[in-house]
Amino acid sequence: MLKKLLFVVMLFVVLISLSLIWAYRAYAQPSIPIPRLEVEAAQSPQDVVDSLEILGILTVLALAPSILIMMTAFTRIIIVLAFVRNALGTQQTPPNQVLIGLALFLTFFVMAPIMSQINESAIQPYLKGDINQHVAAQQAIKPIREFMLKQTREKDLTLFLELSGQEQPDTYDDISMRVVIPAFITSELKTAFQIGFLIYVPFIIVDMVVASTLMSMGMMMLPPVMISLPLKILLFIMVDGWNLVIKNLVAGFR
Repeated sequence: MLKKLLFVVMLFVVLISLSLIWAYRAYAQPSIPIPRLEVEAAQSPQDVVDSLEILGILTVLALAPSILIMMTAFTRIIIVLAFVRNALGTQQTPPNQVLIGLALFLTFFVMAPIMSQINESAIQPYLKGDINQHVAAQQAIKPIREFMLKQTREKDLTLFLELSGQEQPDTYDDISMRVVIPAFITSELKTAFQIGFLIYVPFIIVDMVVASTLMSMGMMMLPPVMISLPLKILLFIMVDGWNLVIKNLVAGFR
């Protein structure tokens, strides 16, 4: 009986599918023609330059997320904020969108002086025609390079110099960006985890005190998280935790 029922259902599905295909072929509207895209040949060298500039802008926009993460203060800030949320034990409060938005605006705040230097030394002279693209790129990367080297440990720089096979440079200006960027990211990760450890310590103490108290009172079935979570939030509010975290994060880049 079951096999017959399955056969009838499959036959019904096949008939419905064939009916839909026939109806589509019979009554479908004619397909919309695809517009033709014609690319005109460049008439002058300036047309080629304009096209290359547009291509360069699109490339920068495509790489903007990677540049933001790897060459600014964003990495340290977002990791520390995630440590704060995990230490509090509030699961998804504040949500990821809030943490990322806060990290972005803090990054803009920290990098604002550097962006001003880039605008004054590279963008404005290039727009006025005082310097060419090559000089503008060199002037733009210089403030970012100084910021990254200031936050990078010598140990990490030495590591990537050895891995790249380069000789020990005489000055920091001789170090290439392919060494500076990974060394900077490694240093930022280490710094962020150090800050995260310090953030975790007081909250772990609260968890241990609450768990010990509940066990001494014989309340084995009561989850310690139900008691420790409000206490951790209260402690965080009393010490003005967000103010302290953000203040020390920003001050760490000065």
